[in-house]
Amino acid sequence: MDRSYAEPLDVPALARIAHVSPGYFNRRFRAVFGETPHRYLQRRRVERAMWLLREDARSVTEICFAVGFSSLGTFSRTFHDIVGVSPTDYREQNRGGATGVPTCFTKSWTRPVSSG
Repeated sequence: MDRSYAEPLDVPALARIAHVSPGYFNRRFRAVFGETPHRYLQRRRVERAMWLLREDARSVTEICFAVGFSSLGTFSRTFHDIVGVSPTDYREQNRGGATGVPTCFTKSWTRPVSSG
């Protein structure tokens, strides 16, 4: 999921790989990661979008599709739910990234915390 975050989520295929039922896979995933596979994937996509919004000149719409969302409305709503601001506002507040700060710190500081 981390490497293929832009691909559609296929829980039944992941469950088959793990040799368990989709329901069991969902329950175990949530127990281990604290969120459903769907929410985990959304958060990973938003993390990538956050980086692109800071470092890439593409439009919000282009970034939306590049990270795997199929709807700008869903992307904007999900981004706001996870980050607390719209993608456009995030870009304005964070353009250019943090200069002079080690990457390990910026990754920690910019990682969104899921509320649900």
